[in-house]
Amino acid sequence: MNLPELSTAEQSQQQAMMALLEKEIREVGGALPFDRYMELALYAPGLGYYVSGAHKFGQGGDFVTAPEISPLFGRCLARQCQQLLAQMDTWEILEFGAGTGVMAAQILAELERLQPGKPVSYKILELSPELQQRQRQTLQQQVTQLTDCVTWVIEVPEGFSGMVLANEVLDAMPVQVFRRHEQGVEEQQVCFQEGKLALQWQLATEPLRDAVSAIETEVGKLQSGYVSEVNLRLAPWLQMLSGRLAQAVVLLIDYGYTRQEYYHPQRSMGTLICHYRHQAHEDALLRPGLQDITANVDFSAVHEAALEAGFDLLGFNTQANFLLGCGLDKMLAESDAENVEAHMAAVQGVKQLIMPDAMGERFKVIALGKGVNVDLCGFG
Repeated sequence: MNLPELSTAEQSQQQAMMALLEKEIREVGGALPFDRYMELALYAPGLGYYVSGAHKFGQGGDFVTAPEISPLFGRCLARQCQQLLAQMDTWEILEFGAGTGVMAAQILAELERLQPGKPVSYKILELSPELQQRQRQTLQQQVTQLTDCVTWVIEVPEGFSGMVLANEVLDAMPVQVFRRHEQGVEEQQVCFQEGKLALQWQLATEPLRDAVSAIETEVGKLQSGYVSEVNLRLAPWLQMLSGRLAQAVVLLIDYGYTRQEYYHPQRSMGTLICHYRHQAHEDALLRPGLQDITANVDFSAVHEAALEAGFDLLGFNTQANFLLGCGLDKMLAESDAENVEAHMAAVQGVKQLIMPDAMGERFKVIALGKGVNVDLCGFG
């Protein structure tokens, strides 16, 4: 990797993060489970990747998300929101981790076009003060007259009814990393060796061993040396979410696989990936707090945990088919071909969203229902 030099602020952040990691590792006896390391690297107050002031999204950050690729992404989601909310008494939307606020602006603008003057309550659950400020700026610039309907929350409101959106949220949940051996299952941990962060393996905890056993019951025994991840925080998160919702549809959009694909014999080194300045790599110990660390989503696990939490499965689709079901092709057809530059930009954005070798097949959309029975257009 061609790494840029760290600024003075980034050097200070790194020193503080390394001191925090060293303290945590020392307090637990010499090694942190990988999921705890990932949690600190991403979410440690003031230092973690998603809560520090670093520029993360867009061309000037570390990666680009679908709403930044094309405004039609948010417009399609608005159409799905409208279909559900038209059947409810109040129009309420809750978005997890709204990034720069671009998707919220796209959705609000499209809803205003579809039903002018319809009051909408748009809540953003965002823990980063820096991102909250960026979201406010984006909304003020793009949907000035609609910003009064947006509020920020730090937890899911009790008894919420409406649409819940989470675009690229599950992939940033801390995961445990395991390795299969003939003798059993090992868990990856993070320690210090000669003053530097290092990885080591120890006998897995019982919950992790049970999770790997359940995976093997479905896909067959994994070969010795097989490395992958398990998200044991997913089920508690869905239980919490279900307990807070009264009547809602939850749309989860992320990159991932079904279990058979996730734990395929050829995917023997797992799916953990890091993003730094638009470079993807596998070194999770590199510059903690300054880079993104993610893992693909096991959508079979999402389905099972959702049913256990009291949700109904309303749909599962590729991102391409979901967006087309919401009218993406019709929206693109409205683009003015006479304006060549703008039209070509719209076409290129749509290609990124739906082509199989881009985001179209790799990203999936799953819809979970709580007290709602509706045939969603994105899954037709």
